Amino acid sequence: MIPTLVTGTVTTAGLALGVGLLVVEHVRWWRGGTATAGAGKGKGAPVESAGPAKDPKALIPFWFGLAFGTLMVACPAGLLGTIAGVLRWGGNGIGGWVMSTMTGQHATTIAQASAPGLNQYGAIVVVVLVIVLYLLRKTFAKVIKGKFKKGVWAGTLLTIGTGTFAYIGNIVVPGANQLGAWALQGLVHGVLL
Repeated sequence: MIPTLVTGTVTTAGLALGVGLLVVEHVRWWRGGTATAGAGKGKGAPVESAGPAKDPKALIPFWFGLAFGTLMVACPAGLLGTIAGVLRWGGNGIGGWVMSTMTGQHATTIAQASAPGLNQYGAIVVVVLVIVLYLLRKTFAKVIKGKFKKGVWAGTLLTIGTGTFAYIGNIVVPGANQLGAWALQGLVHGVLL
């Protein structure tokens, strides 16, 4: 039997990978991101790449990616939902391999992919985001793209099911629905309340 590349579940290993992505990004933010550079100072010399420590603006690409990953989960019948399923499948697989290799334990399913429903107004917001991100993709620095992609992956792994991490999904998806309704009422009907 050929395994399906889309999954609607998160395992303990996928959760561990998502938490790992979240923690690493926040530790880098806390310390003030550094990277190695080979130009000028010799190979492996530290260079500032993400600004000063604890600058809240440095977390925006990651958290925006986390929110976008959450919105992807809320699109189960569309292409974005399918991509989110592939990301969960990969996260569960990579996390499972690391977990079984390092600890000898096997991952178990802990959550089903469920997010609050995205309505037709929230779908407007998602479509606008996809168009904007696609058209502006070449204008973003590589560091920002990397943080965004890590955020998307973490969002597809962490913001589903129930519990504390689902709290993010319970804010993002209804927020997108409300933003879309507000924008549609304001742009089409001229009502800004």
